Amino acid sequence: MLDAYLTALEMVLAPSVLLVIIASAAYGLLVGAIPGLSATMAVALLVPLTFFMPAVPAVAAIVTASSMAIFAGDIPGCLLRIPGTPASAAYVEDSYRMSLKGEPEKALGISLVFSVMGGLFGSAVLMAAAPAIADYALKFGAVEFFWISLLGLSAAVFIGSSSPSKGVLSLLLGLIVAMVGMNNPGAVPRLTFGSTDLMAGISLIPVIVGMFALSEVLRHMISPSGSLEIVQKKIGGIFASMWRLTKQYPWQILRGSTLGTAVGILPGAGADMAAWLSYAMSKRFSKEPEKFGTGHPEGLIEAGASNNSAVSGAWIPALVFGIPGDSITAIAIGVLFMKNMNPGPTIFLNSPENVYALFIVFILANLIMLPLGWALIKVSAKILKAPRDLLMPVILVLSILGAYAINNSLFDIWVMLGFGVLAFFMEENDIPLAPAILGLVLGPMIEENFVNSMIMSGGSFVGLVDRPIAGTLALVTGTVILWPIVAGLRSRSQPA
Repeated sequence: MLDAYLTALEMVLAPSVLLVIIASAAYGLLVGAIPGLSATMAVALLVPLTFFMPAVPAVAAIVTASSMAIFAGDIPGCLLRIPGTPASAAYVEDSYRMSLKGEPEKALGISLVFSVMGGLFGSAVLMAAAPAIADYALKFGAVEFFWISLLGLSAAVFIGSSSPSKGVLSLLLGLIVAMVGMNNPGAVPRLTFGSTDLMAGISLIPVIVGMFALSEVLRHMISPSGSLEIVQKKIGGIFASMWRLTKQYPWQILRGSTLGTAVGILPGAGADMAAWLSYAMSKRFSKEPEKFGTGHPEGLIEAGASNNSAVSGAWIPALVFGIPGDSITAIAIGVLFMKNMNPGPTIFLNSPENVYALFIVFILANLIMLPLGWALIKVSAKILKAPRDLLMPVILVLSILGAYAINNSLFDIWVMLGFGVLAFFMEENDIPLAPAILGLVLGPMIEENFVNSMIMSGGSFVGLVDRPIAGTLALVTGTVILWPIVAGLRSRSQPA
């Protein structure tokens, strides 16, 4: 093994590979920082270039670009309240409000430093325990995925506003939107109203761009002085308070990194779900839950560590069993096959040096994220000095381009516009946006796995809880859902 690692290190440190890693890092940071352009899109656009690369630089390009894009999505979320990626949407309110308090360097420092910590943690797990953990993940069938998805959906209770009824209303909206189209187990057109454009469903990215970007543009048009207010100050040292926060929240860092890696291992989950779950868990177990959403660093630290650790975790089932952990590794598996690095248990026997080179790339990508992320933050800070009247048209143009680029469809632009108007009225009435996004993301996964579970159990609901892992997940999910109800009843029964 040592010889294989030395060979892998020599391969990674080759000038051509290092050049690919640095170029992919810059590219991933740029794409992730543009609202509407996801990490998955960044990787997909790289695939044609990998045709002309050897195996190690080809895979290194994908690993580096995806890690950078996940972090970079936090920057527009912090400065403009427009998350660059769906994972960043989970904690955008805290990072943005931290900027409003005059602490943009603190919010951006948290996003950078703890993303690196989470990424290194996930990489260490990937290196040390890939075969064993992937083998355990294979025990998850449709029933287990149903419960883990429902658990993620129940997190909306904690992410939503102080009014549970408004949080549920937003969640139901997301679930209804998720039902549109033929992407369901029965391939039956639902809520399409005869429109061919709706047959394929409603894409997530145009919805996110509309709800978080266009709504800000509309708010500025109606109230120019009160929209998108950011403290006009130079961003100082982003690393200044990071050591203090590390000592203050060590358990949150470890918990977020662990949960992110675990969620990443589950096929179909990925960094988006990891960020939502970690933020919800952080708020649930926090001693100061009332501060979440007001610019509090705790949830930002935990979710930031979680989303990047999930990127590494997703490669565990992808490498060992050829099962993609998320959409990025689904693309990467195709590249692996193309380079004759067929995923499966034998990959560690047939080409161990290539696999170990991948592990080293993960470590290297997270380390170079510190200087390159610092540079991007300093450049992005220029946006604070841009006049709002000039900035808003630029955001609108980028939003339109981001929505159109997903499917090259004009219909997606109309989707973005419609959801932008809807989000504006939702926020004017204190209805949170996060539960709607969560319902849209997890709704199809819950439905598909529920239907598959019912088919396997012959229509018996007992089949949802008769397996040890499924029963445990059902118990945890039930506790998460019922706990606020029990707590509310208990507080009412106590004398004033």
